[in-house]
Amino acid sequence: MGKQSKVAESSWENLLRIFTVPEAPGSTLNRLDRDISTNLSGFLGEHIVAEENDLAVIEQDFSDARIPEAPAFVSEQTQFLLDKVVSQSVHTASPSFVGHMTSALPYFMIPLSKIMIALNQNLVKTETSKAFTPLERQVLGMLHRLIYGQPDDFYDSWLHHSERRLGAFCSGGTVANITALWAARNRAFGPDGEFPGISRGGVFSAMRHYECEGAAVLVSERGHYSLSKAADVLGIGRDQMVAVETDGYNRIRPDALVATLKRLKQQRIRPFALVGIAGTTETGNIDPLDGLADIAAEHGIHFHVDAAWGGPTLFSERYRPRLAGIERADSVTIDAHKQLYVPMGAGMVLFREPSALGSIEHHAQYIIRQGSRDLGSTTLEGSRPGMAMLVQSALKIIGRQGYAMLIDNGIQLARRFADRITALDDFELVTEPELNILTYRWAPPEVQALLGKADDALRQRINDHLNRMTQSIQKIQRERGKAFVSRTRLTPSRHGGQAITVFRVVLANPLTTDQVLRELIEEQRQIAAEQRESADFAELKALLASHYRQG
Repeated sequence: MGKQSKVAESSWENLLRIFTVPEAPGSTLNRLDRDISTNLSGFLGEHIVAEENDLAVIEQDFSDARIPEAPAFVSEQTQFLLDKVVSQSVHTASPSFVGHMTSALPYFMIPLSKIMIALNQNLVKTETSKAFTPLERQVLGMLHRLIYGQPDDFYDSWLHHSERRLGAFCSGGTVANITALWAARNRAFGPDGEFPGISRGGVFSAMRHYECEGAAVLVSERGHYSLSKAADVLGIGRDQMVAVETDGYNRIRPDALVATLKRLKQQRIRPFALVGIAGTTETGNIDPLDGLADIAAEHGIHFHVDAAWGGPTLFSERYRPRLAGIERADSVTIDAHKQLYVPMGAGMVLFREPSALGSIEHHAQYIIRQGSRDLGSTTLEGSRPGMAMLVQSALKIIGRQGYAMLIDNGIQLARRFADRITALDDFELVTEPELNILTYRWAPPEVQALLGKADDALRQRINDHLNRMTQSIQKIQRERGKAFVSRTRLTPSRHGGQAITVFRVVLANPLTTDQVLRELIEEQRQIAAEQRESADFAELKALLASHYRQG
Protein backbone atom coordinates (compact mmCIF):
# COMPACT_ATOMS: atom_id res chain seq x y z
CA MET A 1 0.00 0.00 0.00
CA GLY A 2 1.29 3.45 -0.90
CA LYS A 3 1.23 6.39 1.42
CA GLN A 4 -2.29 7.80 1.81
CA SER A 5 -2.64 11.55 1.17
CA LYS A 6 -4.29 13.57 3.86
CA VAL A 7 -7.66 15.05 2.97
CA ALA A 8 -8.88 18.37 4.32
CA GLU A 9 -12.37 18.77 5.73
CA SER A 10 -14.79 20.24 3.23
CA SER A 11 -16.62 23.12 4.89
CA TRP A 12 -17.57 26.70 4.10
CA GLU A 13 -15.30 27.97 6.86
CA ASN A 14 -12.27 26.12 5.49
CA LEU A 15 -13.10 27.27 1.98
CA LEU A 16 -13.13 30.90 3.11
CA ARG A 17 -9.73 30.43 4.77
CA ILE A 18 -8.19 29.76 1.32
CA PHE A 19 -9.20 33.28 0.28
CA THR A 20 -8.53 35.13 3.52
CA VAL A 21 -5.90 33.46 5.74
CA PRO A 22 -2.20 33.30 4.83
CA GLU A 23 -0.36 30.04 5.37
CA ALA A 24 1.22 29.53 8.81
CA PRO A 25 4.87 30.67 9.12
CA GLY A 26 6.18 27.11 9.33
CA SER A 27 4.02 25.58 6.57
CA THR A 28 5.43 24.05 3.41
CA LEU A 29 3.85 26.72 1.23
CA ASN A 30 5.18 29.55 3.41
CA ARG A 31 8.65 28.01 3.37
CA LEU A 32 8.52 27.61 -0.41
CA ASP A 33 7.35 31.20 -0.79
CA ARG A 34 10.23 32.46 1.34
CA ASP A 35 12.82 30.34 -0.43
CA ILE A 36 11.75 31.49 -3.87
CA SER A 37 11.65 35.15 -2.90
CA THR A 38 15.02 34.98 -1.15
CA ASN A 39 17.04 33.09 -3.69
CA LEU A 40 15.62 32.00 -7.03
CA SER A 41 18.82 30.47 -8.35
CA GLY A 42 19.39 28.58 -5.11
CA PHE A 43 15.87 27.18 -5.19
CA LEU A 44 16.26 26.02 -8.77
CA GLY A 45 19.68 24.56 -8.11
CA GLU A 46 18.28 22.52 -5.24
CA HIS A 47 15.02 21.37 -6.74
CA ILE A 48 15.39 21.08 -10.51
CA VAL A 49 17.12 17.87 -11.45
CA ALA A 50 19.64 17.77 -14.24
CA GLU A 51 18.88 14.22 -15.35
CA GLU A 52 16.02 13.79 -17.77
CA ASN A 53 13.30 11.21 -17.03
CA ASP A 54 11.22 9.60 -19.73
CA LEU A 55 8.01 11.53 -20.35
CA ALA A 56 5.99 8.31 -20.25
CA VAL A 57 7.11 7.80 -16.62
CA ILE A 58 6.22 11.40 -15.69
CA GLU A 59 2.78 11.01 -17.28
CA GLN A 60 1.90 8.33 -14.72
CA ASP A 61 1.72 11.01 -12.01
CA PHE A 62 -0.87 12.90 -14.09
CA SER A 63 -3.01 10.04 -15.37
CA ASP A 64 -6.11 10.51 -13.20
CA ALA A 65 -8.69 12.68 -15.02
CA ARG A 66 -11.14 12.79 -12.09
CA ILE A 67 -11.56 16.00 -10.10
CA PRO A 68 -11.25 15.14 -6.38
CA GLU A 69 -14.50 15.28 -4.45
CA ALA A 70 -12.86 16.28 -1.17
CA PRO A 71 -10.34 19.10 -0.84
CA ALA A 72 -6.63 18.50 -0.25
CA PHE A 73 -4.46 20.44 2.17
CA VAL A 74 -2.52 23.26 0.53
CA SER A 75 0.69 21.89 2.05
CA GLU A 76 0.02 18.45 0.56
CA GLN A 77 -0.55 19.88 -2.92
CA THR A 78 2.55 22.05 -2.57
CA GLN A 79 4.64 19.02 -1.71
CA PHE A 80 3.19 17.20 -4.73
CA LEU A 81 4.23 20.10 -6.97
CA LEU A 82 7.73 20.06 -5.49
CA ASP A 83 8.12 16.31 -5.94
CA LYS A 84 6.40 15.78 -9.27
CA VAL A 85 6.39 19.10 -11.15
CA VAL A 86 9.25 21.28 -9.97
CA SER A 87 11.67 18.37 -9.85
CA GLN A 88 10.80 17.46 -13.45
CA SER A 89 10.78 20.99 -14.87
CA VAL A 90 13.42 22.50 -17.13
CA HIS A 91 16.14 24.62 -15.57
CA THR A 92 15.84 27.39 -18.16
CA ALA A 93 17.92 29.76 -16.00
CA SER A 94 20.97 27.49 -16.10
CA PRO A 95 24.03 29.11 -17.75
CA SER A 96 24.43 25.94 -19.84
CA PHE A 97 20.80 25.93 -21.06
CA VAL A 98 21.59 27.69 -24.33
CA GLY A 99 19.31 25.93 -26.80
CA HIS A 100 16.20 28.09 -26.68
CA MET A 101 15.03 31.68 -26.27
CA THR A 102 14.01 31.26 -22.63
CA SER A 103 16.60 32.60 -20.19
CA ALA A 104 17.29 33.57 -16.61
CA LEU A 105 15.07 36.19 -14.95
CA PRO A 106 16.20 39.09 -12.75
CA TYR A 107 15.64 38.21 -9.10
CA PHE A 108 13.25 41.12 -8.56
CA MET A 109 10.67 39.55 -10.91
CA ILE A 110 9.61 37.06 -8.25
CA PRO A 111 8.29 39.47 -5.58
CA LEU A 112 6.91 41.83 -8.24
CA SER A 113 5.05 38.94 -9.86
CA LYS A 114 3.46 38.20 -6.49
CA ILE A 115 2.14 41.77 -6.37
CA MET A 116 0.72 41.43 -9.87
CA ILE A 117 -0.96 38.11 -9.08
CA ALA A 118 -2.34 39.32 -5.74
CA LEU A 119 -3.94 42.37 -7.37
CA ASN A 120 -5.41 40.20 -10.17
CA GLN A 121 -6.14 43.15 -12.44
CA ASN A 122 -7.91 42.65 -15.77
CA LEU A 123 -6.62 45.00 -18.46
CA VAL A 124 -9.64 44.64 -20.70
CA LYS A 125 -11.26 47.60 -18.92
CA THR A 126 -10.30 50.47 -16.60
CA GLU A 127 -13.09 49.36 -14.23
CA THR A 128 -11.03 46.22 -13.52
CA SER A 129 -7.55 47.71 -13.77
CA LYS A 130 -7.57 51.47 -12.96
CA ALA A 131 -3.89 52.51 -12.69
CA PHE A 132 -2.73 49.52 -14.74
CA THR A 133 -4.30 50.99 -17.90
CA PRO A 134 -2.21 54.19 -17.97
CA LEU A 135 0.78 52.12 -16.84
CA GLU A 136 0.31 49.82 -19.84
CA ARG A 137 -0.03 52.82 -22.13
CA GLN A 138 3.21 54.21 -20.73
CA VAL A 139 5.08 50.98 -21.49
CA LEU A 140 3.72 50.93 -25.03
CA GLY A 141 4.92 54.52 -25.37
CA MET A 142 8.38 53.64 -24.06
CA LEU A 143 8.83 50.84 -26.61
CA HIS A 144 7.25 52.96 -29.36
CA ARG A 145 9.81 55.66 -28.64
CA LEU A 146 12.64 53.10 -28.68
CA ILE A 147 11.60 52.09 -32.20
CA TYR A 148 10.24 55.26 -33.79
CA GLY A 149 11.91 58.03 -31.77
CA GLN A 150 9.11 60.57 -32.12
CA PRO A 151 9.46 63.96 -30.36
CA ASP A 152 7.98 64.77 -26.94
CA ASP A 153 4.88 66.48 -28.30
CA PHE A 154 3.89 63.31 -30.18
CA TYR A 155 3.78 61.31 -26.94
CA ASP A 156 2.16 64.19 -25.07
CA SER A 157 -0.67 64.01 -27.60
CA TRP A 158 -1.13 60.29 -28.06
CA LEU A 159 0.14 58.40 -25.02
CA HIS A 160 -3.15 58.59 -23.08
CA HIS A 161 -5.51 59.64 -25.88
CA SER A 162 -8.99 58.19 -25.40
CA GLU A 163 -9.46 57.26 -29.07
CA ARG A 164 -5.94 56.37 -30.17
CA ARG A 165 -3.42 53.73 -29.10
CA LEU A 166 0.28 53.30 -29.83
CA GLY A 167 0.09 49.52 -29.71
CA ALA A 168 -1.31 46.49 -27.97
CA PHE A 169 -0.12 44.19 -25.21
CA CYS A 170 -0.46 40.51 -26.08
CA SER A 171 0.38 37.16 -24.54
CA GLY A 172 3.29 36.76 -26.94
CA GLY A 173 4.70 37.25 -30.42
CA THR A 174 2.14 35.00 -32.09
CA VAL A 175 -0.82 37.15 -31.03
CA ALA A 176 1.21 40.30 -31.70
CA ASN A 177 1.89 39.21 -35.29
CA ILE A 178 -1.75 38.23 -35.78
CA THR A 179 -2.83 41.64 -34.46
CA ALA A 180 -0.50 43.49 -36.85
CA LEU A 181 -1.68 41.56 -39.89
CA TRP A 182 -5.30 41.78 -38.76
CA ALA A 183 -5.06 45.57 -38.72
CA ALA A 184 -3.23 45.55 -42.06
CA ARG A 185 -5.88 43.34 -43.68
CA ASN A 186 -8.77 45.47 -42.42
CA ARG A 187 -7.11 48.67 -43.65
CA ALA A 188 -6.29 47.22 -47.08
CA PHE A 189 -9.83 45.91 -47.54
CA GLY A 190 -11.62 48.69 -45.68
CA PRO A 191 -15.00 50.33 -46.30
CA ASP A 192 -15.44 51.56 -49.86
CA GLY A 193 -18.71 52.98 -51.12
CA GLU A 194 -21.46 50.53 -50.28
CA PHE A 195 -18.97 47.86 -49.23
CA PRO A 196 -18.79 47.92 -45.38
CA GLY A 197 -15.25 46.59 -45.20
CA ILE A 198 -13.83 43.10 -44.71
CA SER A 199 -14.38 43.20 -40.95
CA ARG A 200 -18.14 43.28 -41.55
CA GLY A 201 -18.60 41.90 -45.05
CA GLY A 202 -16.15 39.02 -44.78
CA VAL A 203 -13.33 37.74 -46.96
CA PHE A 204 -15.46 36.52 -49.88
CA SER A 205 -17.28 39.83 -50.25
CA ALA A 206 -14.00 41.73 -49.95
CA MET A 207 -12.37 39.74 -52.75
CA ARG A 208 -15.39 40.26 -54.97
CA HIS A 209 -15.57 43.99 -54.28
CA TYR A 210 -11.85 44.59 -54.80
CA GLU A 211 -11.83 42.32 -57.89
CA CYS A 212 -9.08 39.95 -56.82
CA GLU A 213 -8.69 36.19 -56.51
CA GLY A 214 -7.12 36.26 -53.06
CA ALA A 215 -5.01 38.17 -50.57
CA ALA A 216 -1.41 37.50 -49.58
CA VAL A 217 1.31 38.32 -47.07
CA LEU A 218 4.97 38.06 -48.06
CA VAL A 219 7.78 36.94 -45.76
CA SER A 220 11.14 35.24 -46.08
CA GLU A 221 11.60 31.47 -45.98
CA ARG A 222 12.81 31.96 -42.40
CA GLY A 223 9.54 33.50 -41.23
CA HIS A 224 8.19 32.31 -37.89
CA TYR A 225 5.41 29.73 -37.97
CA SER A 226 3.11 32.17 -36.14
CA LEU A 227 2.70 34.01 -39.43
CA SER A 228 1.09 31.00 -41.11
CA LYS A 229 -1.24 30.83 -38.11
CA ALA A 230 -2.16 34.44 -38.81
CA ALA A 231 -2.93 33.63 -42.45
CA ASP A 232 -5.15 30.78 -41.29
CA VAL A 233 -7.00 32.84 -38.66
CA LEU A 234 -7.47 35.82 -40.99
CA GLY A 235 -9.06 33.65 -43.65
CA ILE A 236 -6.58 34.27 -46.47
CA GLY A 237 -5.22 30.70 -46.28
CA ARG A 238 -1.81 29.38 -45.30
CA ASP A 239 -0.79 29.05 -48.94
CA GLN A 240 -1.09 32.81 -49.25
CA MET A 241 1.58 33.36 -46.60
CA VAL A 242 4.06 33.52 -49.47
CA ALA A 243 7.63 32.52 -48.62
CA VAL A 244 10.29 34.44 -50.53
CA GLU A 245 13.75 33.01 -51.19
CA THR A 246 16.63 33.96 -48.91
CA ASP A 247 20.30 34.53 -49.63
CA GLY A 248 23.32 32.74 -48.16
CA TYR A 249 22.87 34.75 -44.95
CA ASN A 250 19.23 33.68 -44.40
CA ARG A 251 17.94 37.14 -45.35
CA ILE A 252 15.12 37.78 -47.78
CA ARG A 253 16.28 38.53 -51.33
CA PRO A 254 14.84 41.86 -52.52
CA ASP A 255 15.06 40.78 -56.19
CA ALA A 256 13.08 37.61 -55.42
CA LEU A 257 10.57 39.71 -53.49
CA VAL A 258 9.98 42.05 -56.43
CA ALA A 259 9.58 39.08 -58.77
CA THR A 260 7.07 37.48 -56.38
CA LEU A 261 5.03 40.69 -56.18
CA LYS A 262 4.90 40.79 -59.97
CA ARG A 263 3.76 37.17 -60.13
CA LEU A 264 1.00 37.72 -57.57
CA LYS A 265 -0.27 40.72 -59.52
CA GLN A 266 -0.52 38.60 -62.66
CA GLN A 267 -2.49 36.01 -60.67
CA ARG A 268 -4.83 38.77 -59.40
CA ILE A 269 -3.79 38.05 -55.81
CA ARG A 270 -3.53 41.22 -53.78
CA PRO A 271 -0.63 41.42 -51.29
CA PHE A 272 -1.56 43.59 -48.32
CA ALA A 273 1.47 43.14 -46.05
CA LEU A 274 5.20 42.51 -46.19
CA VAL A 275 6.94 41.08 -43.13
CA GLY A 276 10.59 41.76 -42.42
CA ILE A 277 12.37 39.74 -39.76
CA ALA A 278 14.72 41.26 -37.19
CA GLY A 279 16.23 38.14 -35.69
CA THR A 280 15.16 34.91 -37.36
CA THR A 281 14.26 32.18 -34.88
CA GLU A 282 16.69 29.63 -36.27
CA THR A 283 19.74 31.76 -37.08
CA GLY A 284 19.21 35.26 -35.66
CA ASN A 285 19.62 37.01 -39.01
CA ILE A 286 18.08 40.35 -39.95
CA ASP A 287 16.36 41.14 -43.22
CA PRO A 288 17.42 44.32 -45.13
CA LEU A 289 14.70 46.37 -43.44
CA ASP A 290 15.46 49.66 -45.20
CA GLY A 291 15.18 48.04 -48.63
CA LEU A 292 11.99 46.26 -47.66
CA ALA A 293 10.49 49.56 -46.48
CA ASP A 294 11.21 51.01 -49.94
CA ILE A 295 9.49 48.08 -51.68
CA ALA A 296 6.48 48.21 -49.34
CA ALA A 297 6.09 51.95 -49.92
CA GLU A 298 6.37 51.54 -53.70
CA HIS A 299 3.63 48.89 -53.74
CA GLY A 300 1.45 50.54 -51.11
CA ILE A 301 1.41 47.63 -48.69
CA HIS A 302 1.72 47.42 -44.91
CA PHE A 303 5.29 46.86 -43.71
CA HIS A 304 5.46 44.81 -40.51
CA VAL A 305 8.69 43.86 -38.74
CA ASP A 306 8.73 40.74 -36.59
CA ALA A 307 11.36 41.81 -34.05
CA ALA A 308 10.11 39.48 -31.31
CA TRP A 309 13.70 38.39 -30.74
CA GLY A 310 15.95 41.13 -32.09
CA GLY A 311 13.95 44.24 -31.16
CA PRO A 312 15.84 44.96 -27.90
CA THR A 313 19.04 45.27 -29.98
CA LEU A 314 17.83 48.86 -30.39
CA PHE A 315 19.10 49.53 -26.85
CA SER A 316 22.68 49.01 -28.03
CA GLU A 317 24.39 52.00 -29.61
CA ARG A 318 26.94 49.63 -31.11
CA TYR A 319 24.54 47.15 -32.71
CA ARG A 320 21.41 49.27 -33.26
CA PRO A 321 22.48 50.08 -36.86
CA ARG A 322 21.92 46.42 -37.75
CA LEU A 323 18.17 47.12 -37.48
CA ALA A 324 18.32 50.21 -39.71
CA GLY A 325 14.93 50.75 -41.35
CA ILE A 326 12.83 49.36 -38.52
CA GLU A 327 11.72 52.92 -37.76
CA ARG A 328 9.99 52.93 -41.17
CA ALA A 329 7.81 49.92 -40.31
CA ASP A 330 4.06 50.39 -39.98
CA SER A 331 4.11 47.93 -37.08
CA VAL A 332 6.68 46.05 -35.01
CA THR A 333 6.42 42.99 -32.76
CA ILE A 334 8.60 42.72 -29.64
CA ASP A 335 8.46 39.92 -27.07
CA ALA A 336 9.18 41.17 -23.57
CA HIS A 337 9.58 37.61 -22.28
CA LYS A 338 12.60 37.16 -24.50
CA GLN A 339 15.32 39.82 -24.38
CA LEU A 340 13.53 42.19 -22.01
CA TYR A 341 13.85 39.42 -19.38
CA VAL A 342 10.34 39.31 -17.94
CA PRO A 343 8.33 36.12 -17.23
CA MET A 344 6.55 34.26 -20.00
CA GLY A 345 3.39 35.77 -21.41
CA ALA A 346 4.31 39.31 -22.48
CA GLY A 347 4.41 40.41 -26.11
CA MET A 348 3.69 43.73 -27.78
CA VAL A 349 2.90 45.11 -31.18
CA LEU A 350 3.65 48.80 -31.74
CA PHE A 351 2.14 50.87 -34.57
CA ARG A 352 3.80 53.90 -36.11
CA GLU A 353 0.45 55.64 -36.58
CA PRO A 354 -1.77 55.99 -33.48
CA SER A 355 -4.87 55.52 -35.65
CA ALA A 356 -3.84 52.12 -37.08
CA LEU A 357 -5.57 50.00 -34.44
CA GLY A 358 -8.90 51.69 -35.19
CA SER A 359 -9.44 49.21 -38.00
CA ILE A 360 -9.88 46.33 -35.53
CA GLU A 361 -11.73 48.19 -32.77
CA HIS A 362 -14.61 46.43 -31.05
CA HIS A 363 -17.01 47.79 -28.45
CA ALA A 364 -19.74 46.51 -26.15
CA GLN A 365 -22.44 48.32 -24.20
CA TYR A 366 -21.49 46.84 -20.82
CA ILE A 367 -17.74 47.31 -21.26
CA ILE A 368 -15.11 49.03 -23.47
CA ARG A 369 -17.62 51.63 -24.66
CA GLN A 370 -16.92 54.06 -27.50
CA GLY A 371 -14.52 56.82 -26.43
CA SER A 372 -13.28 55.07 -23.30
CA ARG A 373 -9.56 54.75 -22.56
CA ASP A 374 -9.88 50.98 -22.33
CA LEU A 375 -7.23 49.05 -24.22
CA GLY A 376 -9.36 45.93 -24.58
CA SER A 377 -11.24 47.41 -27.54
CA THR A 378 -8.22 46.86 -29.82
CA THR A 379 -6.75 43.62 -28.47
CA LEU A 380 -7.49 40.14 -29.81
CA GLU A 381 -7.49 38.85 -26.26
CA GLY A 382 -10.15 40.18 -23.92
CA SER A 383 -9.16 39.52 -20.33
CA ARG A 384 -5.44 40.08 -19.84
CA PRO A 385 -3.17 40.19 -16.76
CA GLY A 386 -1.14 43.21 -15.73
CA MET A 387 2.14 42.04 -17.28
CA ALA A 388 2.90 45.64 -18.21
CA MET A 389 3.79 46.24 -14.56
CA LEU A 390 6.66 43.77 -14.86
CA VAL A 391 7.84 45.23 -18.16
CA GLN A 392 7.78 48.76 -16.76
CA SER A 393 9.70 47.62 -13.70
CA ALA A 394 12.34 45.93 -15.86
CA LEU A 395 12.71 49.01 -18.05
CA LYS A 396 13.17 51.20 -14.98
CA ILE A 397 15.40 48.91 -12.91
CA ILE A 398 17.63 47.70 -15.76
CA GLY A 399 17.41 50.89 -17.81
CA ARG A 400 18.72 51.66 -21.30
CA GLN A 401 22.32 51.27 -20.24
CA GLY A 402 21.67 47.93 -18.56
CA TYR A 403 19.87 46.53 -21.58
CA ALA A 404 22.64 47.79 -23.84
CA MET A 405 25.17 45.85 -21.76
CA LEU A 406 23.03 42.70 -21.88
CA ILE A 407 22.66 42.92 -25.66
CA ASP A 408 26.33 43.70 -26.23
CA ASN A 409 27.41 40.84 -23.98
CA GLY A 410 25.26 38.28 -25.82
CA ILE A 411 26.39 39.31 -29.30
CA GLN A 412 30.05 39.45 -28.31
CA LEU A 413 29.84 36.09 -26.54
CA ALA A 414 28.32 34.58 -29.68
CA ARG A 415 31.14 36.03 -31.77
CA ARG A 416 33.79 34.53 -29.49
CA PHE A 417 32.06 31.15 -29.50
CA ALA A 418 31.82 31.23 -33.30
CA ASP A 419 35.56 32.00 -33.51
CA ARG A 420 36.29 29.06 -31.23
CA ILE A 421 34.21 26.69 -33.37
CA THR A 422 36.03 27.91 -36.47
CA ALA A 423 39.38 27.19 -34.79
CA LEU A 424 38.40 23.59 -33.97
CA ASP A 425 39.13 21.14 -36.77
CA ASP A 426 36.33 18.72 -35.84
CA PHE A 427 33.45 21.22 -35.86
CA GLU A 428 31.96 23.31 -38.67
CA LEU A 429 30.42 26.74 -38.15
CA VAL A 430 27.28 26.76 -40.32
CA THR A 431 25.83 30.25 -39.73
CA GLU A 432 27.77 33.25 -38.47
CA PRO A 433 26.11 35.14 -35.58
CA GLU A 434 24.59 38.44 -36.67
CA LEU A 435 22.98 38.81 -33.26
CA ASN A 436 23.44 36.20 -30.52
CA ILE A 437 22.29 33.01 -32.27
CA LEU A 438 24.57 30.68 -34.22
CA THR A 439 24.52 27.18 -35.67
CA TYR A 440 27.25 24.60 -36.12
CA ARG A 441 27.76 20.85 -36.34
CA TRP A 442 30.28 18.13 -35.58
CA ALA A 443 32.29 17.21 -38.70
CA PRO A 444 35.79 15.66 -38.55
CA PRO A 445 38.44 17.38 -40.71
CA GLU A 446 38.70 14.50 -43.20
CA VAL A 447 34.92 14.64 -43.67
CA GLN A 448 34.98 18.41 -44.23
CA ALA A 449 37.76 17.96 -46.78
CA LEU A 450 35.79 15.33 -48.67
CA LEU A 451 32.62 17.43 -48.63
CA GLY A 452 34.54 20.22 -50.34
CA LYS A 453 35.14 18.12 -53.45
CA ALA A 454 32.27 15.63 -53.38
CA ASP A 455 29.57 15.46 -56.03
CA ASP A 456 25.92 15.85 -55.03
CA ALA A 457 25.32 12.15 -54.50
CA LEU A 458 28.37 11.62 -52.28
CA ARG A 459 27.68 14.84 -50.41
CA GLN A 460 24.15 13.64 -49.70
CA ARG A 461 25.42 10.32 -48.31
CA ILE A 462 27.94 12.10 -46.07
CA ASN A 463 25.38 14.63 -44.84
CA ASP A 464 22.88 11.87 -44.05
CA HIS A 465 25.45 10.26 -41.73
CA LEU A 466 26.43 13.60 -40.17
CA ASN A 467 22.77 14.47 -39.64
CA ARG A 468 22.17 11.29 -37.67
CA MET A 469 25.37 11.83 -35.67
CA THR A 470 24.32 15.40 -34.84
CA GLN A 471 20.89 14.21 -33.69
CA SER A 472 22.51 11.52 -31.55
CA ILE A 473 25.02 13.90 -29.94
CA GLN A 474 22.31 16.45 -29.17
CA LYS A 475 19.99 13.83 -27.67
CA ILE A 476 22.70 12.25 -25.48
CA GLN A 477 23.91 15.63 -24.23
CA ARG A 478 20.35 16.65 -23.35
CA GLU A 479 19.75 13.39 -21.46
CA ARG A 480 22.96 13.75 -19.45
CA GLY A 481 21.63 17.07 -18.25
CA LYS A 482 24.81 19.12 -17.89
CA ALA A 483 24.11 21.32 -20.92
CA PHE A 484 21.48 21.81 -23.57
CA VAL A 485 21.63 23.01 -27.17
CA SER A 486 18.74 22.68 -29.60
CA ARG A 487 18.93 21.45 -33.15
CA THR A 488 17.33 22.46 -36.44
CA ARG A 489 17.66 21.84 -40.18
CA LEU A 490 19.09 24.32 -42.64
CA THR A 491 19.87 24.29 -46.38
CA PRO A 492 23.12 26.28 -46.72
CA SER A 493 24.22 27.08 -50.25
CA ARG A 494 27.76 25.84 -49.67
CA HIS A 495 26.31 22.37 -49.18
CA GLY A 496 24.44 22.53 -52.46
CA GLY A 497 21.16 23.43 -50.76
CA GLN A 498 20.99 20.00 -49.12
CA ALA A 499 19.24 19.84 -45.76
CA ILE A 500 21.66 19.43 -42.88
CA THR A 501 20.99 19.03 -39.16
CA VAL A 502 22.84 21.53 -36.98
CA PHE A 503 23.26 22.49 -33.34
CA ARG A 504 21.56 25.80 -32.50
CA VAL A 505 22.84 28.00 -29.66
CA VAL A 506 21.09 31.07 -28.22
CA LEU A 507 23.30 33.25 -26.02
CA ALA A 508 21.05 35.64 -24.13
CA ASN A 509 21.61 34.43 -20.58
CA PRO A 510 24.01 36.86 -18.85
CA LEU A 511 25.13 33.98 -16.59
CA THR A 512 26.57 32.04 -19.55
CA THR A 513 30.35 32.40 -19.85
CA ASP A 514 33.10 31.40 -22.27
CA GLN A 515 34.05 28.63 -19.84
CA VAL A 516 30.52 27.21 -19.88
CA LEU A 517 30.63 27.11 -23.68
CA ARG A 518 34.06 25.47 -23.69
CA GLU A 519 32.75 22.73 -21.42
CA LEU A 520 29.64 22.36 -23.59
CA ILE A 521 31.59 21.74 -26.77
CA GLU A 522 34.10 19.48 -25.02
CA GLU A 523 31.21 17.32 -23.88
CA GLN A 524 29.95 17.15 -27.47
CA ARG A 525 33.43 16.13 -28.60
CA GLN A 526 33.53 13.43 -25.93
CA ILE A 527 30.11 12.10 -26.94
CA ALA A 528 31.24 11.95 -30.57
CA ALA A 529 34.30 9.94 -29.50
CA GLU A 530 32.06 7.54 -27.59
CA GLN A 531 29.99 7.01 -30.74
CA ARG A 532 32.90 5.52 -32.68
CA GLU A 533 31.28 2.09 -32.38
CA SER A 534 27.91 3.29 -33.67
CA ALA A 535 26.63 2.20 -37.08
CA ASP A 536 26.65 5.75 -38.45
CA PHE A 537 30.23 6.37 -37.38
CA ALA A 538 31.33 3.03 -38.85
CA GLU A 539 29.55 3.71 -42.13
CA LEU A 540 31.05 7.18 -42.30
CA LYS A 541 34.55 5.75 -41.80
CA ALA A 542 33.91 3.10 -44.45
CA LEU A 543 32.69 5.76 -46.86
CA LEU A 544 35.85 7.79 -46.33
CA ALA A 545 38.10 4.75 -46.64
CA SER A 546 36.37 3.69 -49.86
CA HIS A 547 36.74 7.13 -51.42
CA TYR A 548 40.42 7.47 -50.58
CA ARG A 549 41.18 3.94 -51.84
CA GLN A 550 39.55 4.87 -55.14
CA GLY A 551 41.46 8.16 -55.16
